[in-house]
Amino acid sequence: MCERQRIAGVLRKCSKNLLFGQGSQTHGGVVKMGFELDLMLNNDLIDMYGKCGRMDLACAVFDGMLERNVVSWTSLMCGYLQNSNAIKSLLLFRQMGSSEIKPNEFTLSTNLKASGILGIIKNGMQIHGVCAKTGFEWVPAVANSIIDMYSKCGRISEAARLFNIMPVRDLISWNAMIAGYALEGIGDRALLLFRKMQEQGEVPDEFTYTSTLKACSVLGAMREGSQMHASLITRGFPCSVQTTIAGALVDMYAKCRNLFKAHRVFDQIELKNVISWSALILGYAQQGNLPEAMDLFRQLRENQHQVDGFILSGLMGVFADFALVEQGKQMHAYNIKVTSGLDILVANSMVDMYLKCGLTEEAERLFSEMPVRNVISWTVMITGYGKHGLGKEAICLFNKMQLDNIEPDDVTYLAVLSACSHSGLIDECQEYFSRLCSDRRIKPRIEHYACMVDLLGRAGRLKEAKNLIESMPLKPNVGIWQTLISACRVHGDLDMGREVGDILLRMDGNNPVNYVMVSNIFADAGYWKECEKIRKTVRIKGLKKEAALSW
Repeated sequence: MCERQRIAGVLRKCSKNLLFGQGSQTHGGVVKMGFELDLMLNNDLIDMYGKCGRMDLACAVFDGMLERNVVSWTSLMCGYLQNSNAIKSLLLFRQMGSSEIKPNEFTLSTNLKASGILGIIKNGMQIHGVCAKTGFEWVPAVANSIIDMYSKCGRISEAARLFNIMPVRDLISWNAMIAGYALEGIGDRALLLFRKMQEQGEVPDEFTYTSTLKACSVLGAMREGSQMHASLITRGFPCSVQTTIAGALVDMYAKCRNLFKAHRVFDQIELKNVISWSALILGYAQQGNLPEAMDLFRQLRENQHQVDGFILSGLMGVFADFALVEQGKQMHAYNIKVTSGLDILVANSMVDMYLKCGLTEEAERLFSEMPVRNVISWTVMITGYGKHGLGKEAICLFNKMQLDNIEPDDVTYLAVLSACSHSGLIDECQEYFSRLCSDRRIKPRIEHYACMVDLLGRAGRLKEAKNLIESMPLKPNVGIWQTLISACRVHGDLDMGREVGDILLRMDGNNPVNYVMVSNIFADAGYWKECEKIRKTVRIKGLKKEAALSW
């Protein structure tokens, strides 16, 4: 029995320190000593092989076991998850459900995490149901995993509902909820929760600060971000060696457009990782300082850092926004030389860059040569066709995408609707809008309705457009009414323009753009008194329209 415990200790050490060679030798010893059917040692072998990235050997051990317990199943699931195969973990969880073995808190947490990684809300909700039935819902580790799963699947309200009724919260609970709000772009709630957790006696750790700094980046809240930086210093966090926090600080200052402070924090980092390089390079690039961005990019390569797809994709995005086609082509050439040139994220950005620069043939060639395409790849091409007025080509691509078994998401539908609208393809646009409304996976957003209003407005079907706004299940925003009033002006419909104008001014009475749109309706119709009345209101309120400018 002592020998068995000694072997278990060795396997656990190999697992912890990723010692595959020593672990496989120990496996040989297990077989020689006649322990090959020992449940505990087999579980340790599965864990060791999984941690060392050898899932083939972990599966071989699992398949050869005559007896398995919940640890056996969970260890293999964890191995799949650690090796970026969340689908296999969920399939194994389903297979385990057919056995007599019942899941424990670790089994449930692992597969909730897998559901979150894949963004499969249906699976996550089913596992949540199992947690509720078995009483594991309020075990802190499981409850935290449920919150994390809902956040990653874009169901932040469900995550918040569970967080608010949790009988016991630990630091991980707060971190999961703050990270969820930051991920969803609801930065103000993340900051509120950060303050509240400290009021309740919780001490933030590096994960808390990283998520909260991300929230500051989303909001552009440099004052709060600077306060957090000061808090890190007073609490003794070694930012110069804590690469995750340092990268978040650089990103926060860069997003808040304070590149001087971003660069100062960057210079203080002892071991710079690709995240901090990315944040600073893209910060300079997005503010139009391309010489500095490219100089940093050169330094990054000289320091023999692996240039990841995120940096390349981000730079491509900047070149696309500024229509810098020559720089884009140079980066394309660089991409071909490095392994990350095959990264789908980079390939998508390159296609987008060529389309935004008007080089549709180059975009088509690159798109056709991509070894793997995802929904973003197809959406980028459809969007590009739409912006160039190639509505029929966009429709053809949308149909081809579905033949390739790629399901469109809400952004893809928006792209094809917009393409149809810009090309005046009324029947096709109505057909795709009808498909969207009947697709149970996707809820139409206000932007989808705005596309239909734009289409009907361009065609002069103003009453239909207004009826659509009034009957849609979503609350109309200012933008959709602005779309309709623009159509009223084009078609000279003063009565409806006056009606929509009143709605706009009630909804957003401090926006000078709305007054300009309403006054233009009256001016075009020759109603100069009403036009002057609107302009007088603008002067009394002290509103000023930002002057237009051109390159």
